[in-house]
Amino acid sequence: MSPALDATDHRIIQFLRADGRITNADLAAAVGLSASACLRRVKALEQSGVIRGYTALIDQRLSENMAVVIARITLERQTEDYLTRFEAAIRKCPEVRKCDLMTGDSDYLLRVELTHAADYERVHKHVLSRLPGVARIQTSFAIRSVI
Repeated sequence: MSPALDATDHRIIQFLRADGRITNADLAAAVGLSASACLRRVKALEQSGVIRGYTALIDQRLSENMAVVIARITLERQTEDYLTRFEAAIRKCPEVRKCDLMTGDSDYLLRVELTHAADYERVHKHVLSRLPGVARIQTSFAIRSVI
């Protein structure tokens, strides 16, 4: 079960989302805490799993060959077993940078990031189509990122 977050925790998360490399001193000043109290809160958020990690966002324009594929996955069934097995397997796919359980026509929406667009055939054949319970995969290639 997730810990209860207060307003200060939410502000810390907001600032970290905007700048994951913000210094602890700047973060503490922004949320109105001492540096040591702020660091304790960030560590507690990390240890509890609220903050799962930090990442670098790469500007696609600077990486000409990078391809972003949006894949909509439909499972054979929406039982707890199918959802659990799919989610455990998708976490092991390094090319999948984001996976959301959805409402609507598809069960999951994936963001797949690849070095080259041609790599998607390999990912489709050897990764996505082999995930447990997958009935249908629909894909779109991103032209460019706007936000």
